Amino acid sequence: MTLPALENDGGSDFPAVSIIGSKRNKYQRMDSDGEGTREDHHHRSRSRKYVMACAFFASLNNVLLGYDVGVMSGAVLFIQQDLNITEVQTEVLIGSLSIISLFGSLAGGRTSDSIGRKWTMALAALVFQAGAAVMAVAPSFEVLMIGRTFAGIGIGLGVMIAPVYIAEISPTVARGFLTSFPEIFINLGILLGYVSNYAFSGLSVHISWRIMLAVGILPSVFIGFALCVIPESPRWLVLKGQVDRAREVLMKTNERDDEAEERLAEIQLAAAKTEGGEERPMWRELLSPSPAVRKMLIVGFGIQCFQQITGIDATVYYSPEILKEAGIQDETKLLAATVAVGITKTLFILFATFLIDSVGRKPLLYVSTVGMTLCLFSLSFTLTFLGQGTLGIALALLFVCGNVAFFSIGMGPVCWVLTSEIFPLRLRAQASALGAVGNRVCSGIVAMSFLSVSRAITVGGTFFIFSLVSALSVVFVYMLVPETSGKSLEQIELMFQGGIERKGGEVELGDAERLVRKDQEF
Repeated sequence: MTLPALENDGGSDFPAVSIIGSKRNKYQRMDSDGEGTREDHHHRSRSRKYVMACAFFASLNNVLLGYDVGVMSGAVLFIQQDLNITEVQTEVLIGSLSIISLFGSLAGGRTSDSIGRKWTMALAALVFQAGAAVMAVAPSFEVLMIGRTFAGIGIGLGVMIAPVYIAEISPTVARGFLTSFPEIFINLGILLGYVSNYAFSGLSVHISWRIMLAVGILPSVFIGFALCVIPESPRWLVLKGQVDRAREVLMKTNERDDEAEERLAEIQLAAAKTEGGEERPMWRELLSPSPAVRKMLIVGFGIQCFQQITGIDATVYYSPEILKEAGIQDETKLLAATVAVGITKTLFILFATFLIDSVGRKPLLYVSTVGMTLCLFSLSFTLTFLGQGTLGIALALLFVCGNVAFFSIGMGPVCWVLTSEIFPLRLRAQASALGAVGNRVCSGIVAMSFLSVSRAITVGGTFFIFSLVSALSVVFVYMLVPETSGKSLEQIELMFQGGIERKGGEVELGDAERLVRKDQEF
């Protein structure tokens, strides 16, 4: 049995939860006294703010990845002049970060299971700081690559663990909203990188790129403060037998004590399967998965790969090269144009954040993949037939901004949200790490081959290939990606096992009852 949609009628700091259908909640809690006590309202407000703070601070590592992506697009123009690096070295410098970061992501799964989600984030920040410092003082390409290696490992750790931590600490009703925070911070970092490029481009060639890279150390300083604020993941605490500490965290992050106890019981049940020996060893299950886990891996790994092979990193890393191909030659104007790309990307990720729980994951993916396909094809046509003129420049900039806008409205945030929520507790960290590895490998391949492929088949031809891949991603979303909005992490696991039926994105009675109760308290 399914119920029509319910919406949050106000009072909540989280976006509305929608289950398709009605405009107003017509169900009432039988045990509700209407208004609730002042203490209840105070506790609800405090728990919302606490969870928001946890998601905010956990996402700070993602600023580092975004900043590196944005700043390197401009810094490489000055590095080429200062260190006299070749085109191949340029591709290696830019693309190697993604390849190296996969080792950080792989290590992140085991590390976070051993030392905890919280301290894995701290380790990620420290490793990145070391890498950024080495890059800022590098006298040669070889030393620059040493710093790049450390930075890549730190970014791999941070990108993998933030969505997992936020998904595990968030209440069901706002999990999509909060788990999209890391993608917001990546976009904010990209914008800051673009702004840094433009701000320091007037300095000497030898100094400008070093300052651009050194500024990237600053966000990781705030992560030290974050460690004093955020708690450990309650699900990790249960896995380690620290049930009382897990209960304390859940009491702070859930608005009702009975809901916290219910969540704790679900987590303990999921953890008991592993402790009781009902499940196979972790890596054996990933390499030889059950039908349910196989479905999860196809969805999680596939969506991560499609996020990158549709060419978003080529658009962001090489936006100056793309716009130069369209006809902009002045370096200052090129860097100013990239700021417009960064602003567009950041604004649209904010729209997605407020829609991801109310509209759902899958509708946003449809809009995103179809829009990206159209923009990539149009950019290909523009660069091939209309480039080097005023019209060509205007259209190229429009379609580049359109591509990053459609990416940010769906494929960008939803990819990480899905990967963090579809896997069962016993596999979540390791499976999410595998997804992040697929993401980083595809990103590295695109970034390290874009210039060479563009020289062989033109920039326009390269984006035509990206448009074809993006069209395939539409089919992938339609055929394989489920709707997970409105379900707890444990219920999503049951859905893949066939325990919860899904029809057209509707939510089963048990889910709806929980959301009705939540809805009334907002």
